[in-house]
Amino acid sequence: MGNLVLGLAQLTDPAVFLALFTGVLLGLTVGALPGLNDSITIAVLIPVTFGMQPSIAIALLVGIYVSSACGGSIPAILLEIPGTASAVVTAYDGYQLRKKGHGLEALSVCMTSSVFGGLFSALVLIFLSPVLASAALKFGPAEYFMLGVLGLATVVGMAGRNCWKHFLSMLFGLWLSCIGISTATGLSRFTFGSMSLMDGIPLVPRMIGLFGILSVIKIAEKVDRVSGHDVLKRQQGVSFEKKDRVAFPSRARCRQLLPVWLRGSTIGSVLGCMPGAGMTMAIFTAYDMEKKLHPDKKFGTGEWEGIAAPEAANNAVVASSMVPLLSLGIPGNSTSALFIGALTIHGLVAGPTLFTKSPDIAYLILVAFLIGNIIMLPLALLYCKYLAAQVLKINPIILSALIIALCMAGSFAYKNNIFHVGVAVFFGIVGYLFYKLDIPTAPFILASILGNMMEKNYINAMVYTGSATIFLHRPISLALVAICAVFLAWPWAGPLLKRFGGQR
Repeated sequence: MGNLVLGLAQLTDPAVFLALFTGVLLGLTVGALPGLNDSITIAVLIPVTFGMQPSIAIALLVGIYVSSACGGSIPAILLEIPGTASAVVTAYDGYQLRKKGHGLEALSVCMTSSVFGGLFSALVLIFLSPVLASAALKFGPAEYFMLGVLGLATVVGMAGRNCWKHFLSMLFGLWLSCIGISTATGLSRFTFGSMSLMDGIPLVPRMIGLFGILSVIKIAEKVDRVSGHDVLKRQQGVSFEKKDRVAFPSRARCRQLLPVWLRGSTIGSVLGCMPGAGMTMAIFTAYDMEKKLHPDKKFGTGEWEGIAAPEAANNAVVASSMVPLLSLGIPGNSTSALFIGALTIHGLVAGPTLFTKSPDIAYLILVAFLIGNIIMLPLALLYCKYLAAQVLKINPIILSALIIALCMAGSFAYKNNIFHVGVAVFFGIVGYLFYKLDIPTAPFILASILGNMMEKNYINAMVYTGSATIFLHRPISLALVAICAVFLAWPWAGPLLKRFGGQR
């Protein structure tokens, strides 16, 4: 409890609180702009935060992460254009509700659902992260290696029909982590004679390319060359009924949706704690559950449960995705992985040692997720009331030029190295190829981060015993091996179990 007070004390600093407030407002705006999301914004802003105090920088980034998924529901409901990938399912019923004259009320329900899910997962983060972190301090090289394997196993195990694409993406990420000087032999690997590759490929320019540069390419594909604004054309059709308004949902509506919020928040929190699962799986799982629990309702035609469930689930993923990052040093998704870069440029290391070496920052992150969601509810309702329609009118050509400028400046500013600008451009092209071939980037990002950790801890474990049986002799490591086996076997065992069940 005393440590939480330490984190709360950080937010009493007006500059830190203002940074969190600004981040929440910026996240809502970014989410409302189709083509942008939290990953792009955080990737671009990480180098900019270099000159800030760590507490101010972290509060700003947490604020963006907290609210951007919520902001993505605004264009999803008004225009049937998801502002972020996490709002894809919200558009199914949200836009139909707007066509029925309930657009502003639907926005209110979305904002409230998002805050409920965010607060739920913030409490999970606060109570679970320190416990896991204290247990993780007892881990040795064998346990950390198996944690890395588990992170990759969850990606494969939850891939579904596209298992081979997830596996291919993961292999590319593991290869990328091998570039540079080997920690085992001291020899250079895959540097192709380039001195700039001796230290490997840095995370921040890589993320700027995968998210920032890629977003510009996507916008360029969709923009109408004549008017320069394809979204504006659809914006002209947005209208609202006189009785429809932005306000906190009524008691009757809250009683109707409370079970939905609880189910969606639970699903999002559980999947958020699993590396590689992400928001997409959470929103579809929550939506499918409500469809099964309400067979009498026609989802996709304007059902309130159809927007409440995915919105609660996507924001529940936000804070819970930080649980494995803060407690174990393993990012829960690609956005939380960006916080590794943010902590690194301020001389901090994600993982259990953060709670012992820098408890003020660790507990600031925990408290900021909670306070950020509390700030978000009134701010989101006011935002939807006064700015929701106007923010969608920003010309995407001007927006693209601004993103490119920030990406180039951010990549160079990371270490004042022009080579990193080339890295960002290269990975923008790589991201575009992944996008066109429908290959997910999350396994690639996770594997490229975990690769170095796995290699280092595997070598240390082998030096310690000289035998791979160490992974079976230590209880925690053995338990992780068993869990990995379940995840890896599930894509094949699941269909077989369903087939035998159907025969009976």
